[in-house]
Amino acid sequence: MLLTLCIAIPALTSLLVLLVPRTSPGLVRVLALAGSLVTFLVSLSVLSIFKVGEASFQMIEKVPWVPSIGADWHLGVDGISLFLIVLTTLLTVLCILASWHSIQDRVHEYHFFFMLLEAGMIGVFAALDLFVFYVMWEVMLVPMFFLIGVWGGQRRLYATIKFFLFTMAGSVLMLAGVLYLYFHTIDPETQRNTFNLLHVTAQSSYSIGTQTWLFLAFGLAFAIKVPLFPLHTWLPDAHTEAPTAGSVILAGVLLKMGTYGFLRFCLPIFPEATLEFVPWVSWLSIIGITYGAMVAMVQKDMKKLVAYSSVAHLGFVMIGMFALNQQGLAGSLLQQINHGISTGALFLLVGVVYERRHTRLIADYGGIAKVMPVYAALFMIVALSSIGLPITNGFVGEFLILVGTFASNTLYGVIATSGVILAAVYLLWMYQRVFYGKLIHEANQKLKDITLFEATPIVVLIVLALWIGIYPDPLLVRMEPSLQLVLEKFQQVQLSQLQGVLH
Repeated sequence: MLLTLCIAIPALTSLLVLLVPRTSPGLVRVLALAGSLVTFLVSLSVLSIFKVGEASFQMIEKVPWVPSIGADWHLGVDGISLFLIVLTTLLTVLCILASWHSIQDRVHEYHFFFMLLEAGMIGVFAALDLFVFYVMWEVMLVPMFFLIGVWGGQRRLYATIKFFLFTMAGSVLMLAGVLYLYFHTIDPETQRNTFNLLHVTAQSSYSIGTQTWLFLAFGLAFAIKVPLFPLHTWLPDAHTEAPTAGSVILAGVLLKMGTYGFLRFCLPIFPEATLEFVPWVSWLSIIGITYGAMVAMVQKDMKKLVAYSSVAHLGFVMIGMFALNQQGLAGSLLQQINHGISTGALFLLVGVVYERRHTRLIADYGGIAKVMPVYAALFMIVALSSIGLPITNGFVGEFLILVGTFASNTLYGVIATSGVILAAVYLLWMYQRVFYGKLIHEANQKLKDITLFEATPIVVLIVLALWIGIYPDPLLVRMEPSLQLVLEKFQQVQLSQLQGVLH
């Protein structure tokens, strides 16, 4: 029931905000904050009763939804989805706070779409039925389309259409894959076709040719969402044009839909095809790491720089995942959480100065550490966590990924390591140009330091970044049994291939 509540509370809240009189935008904000806070507390309940050491799904909820096609409202959580759900509920609370003063136009509609988006995101992570998963995947598109298109920047229409077209193209391919799996999976109890993910995974024994086509159908949809090079071109535009909270939720959660999809579907259901695609995905990830970092270096816009850094960071996530060993998978999943924390905080910080100066150009700043010392200190801590300095969350995730990648392929590991250095270059260079030097621009001399209200969401994320950096074990012990279950699929395939050679 708790997982259903995690979806139902924000969905219900989204409807309630529309009932509030137009003359009471403040009440809408309070209602949205209350709804998101209650959802966060329910997700913490899920976390607290999650049994450590169990690899299989827990807290399973299943009731018939569309019996005529065998679709059930089927939810569950395991070590792979647990922290992604908690991250989603936490970031939504922080995004509602970050939008408190910055969103003054169409307040009702804005919070309606934001809460609906939260319901869709949690639904994707909790779905154990392919029909529910696909519906929730599509539900997310609509609110994100309006959040960028209505409350975005000057080029919001272009960014929105590009985002929509890329994601829709992937969705159509995935739908074809979902239908194929449905018609080739039988529910043992009813002897009818089923969307049940547990049966789909258990009964998957397709030929390598079929697996390849299915991997491509699902993988392209997920690769667009990650986004994997060269399918990343929608991301910088969407990030740059979205309002601050939209950028946070886009980087913090929506990009994880792609990496989660690979981990939940492609790897366990199509293991032989996954092995065939390891070199392709690994090289595209390496290109994403180096290309994203080098393009970030030459950006003049702070938000665009952070957007391209996401391309590089998600490259790390993918190469760790396709190392197909315990360290790589654990690092990949942990880094998904870390990226949501660190990059989410970076977007919030960029939003603070944008609200004051209405410019994100690096050249329009310089020396602002003199007038905004607290803001400068917070920015430095977040930048260091994004770079991956020891005792921060980024270090643990990247270290595990590199250990796993080196164990899998030394060449991949050596080239991927360059991304760590490049990340330090573009982030610290940007920091130097924005915060140090002389206060040349007169407008910067009157800048007010970050307020307690603005700093609160950022401090929460910094505390999490340091906690994971110092003591990541509570996360890893809950993730690793489920990841081991994924790895066993590959061990079975490799054992089968070895037996085939011997015979």
